[in-house]
Amino acid sequence: MLTKDLVAASSKPLLLSILAGGESYGYEIIQKVRELSGGQIEWSDGMLYPVLHRLERDGLIESEWKEADTGRERKYYFISSDGRKALKTERQQWLAAHNSLCKLWKIKPVSI
Repeated sequence: MLTKDLVAASSKPLLLSILAGGESYGYEIIQKVRELSGGQIEWSDGMLYPVLHRLERDGLIESEWKEADTGRERKYYFISSDGRKALKTERQQWLAAHNSLCKLWKIKPVSI
């Protein structure tokens, strides 16, 4: 399991990246993060929704209530154009940090 600090720091780029792939709702996002991380990142509702609300307040994502296949209303989130710009910056920053660690650990870096 990742440390609480690393989970918190990675929440913004993870959410923006997931939503760049298409709209999604809370539980689906939590499941996607668990799947992508091989179970190493476990998000709860209490962790996810404050981050979603902050990103929405910052104009990086938007939301809309829609009826799901079950007939139940769900709040779907999707990335905004400002969110796509922020994701590009996040990607560059995370890859720079990743590549610096790769050099230190003598692992092949990823091209930016």
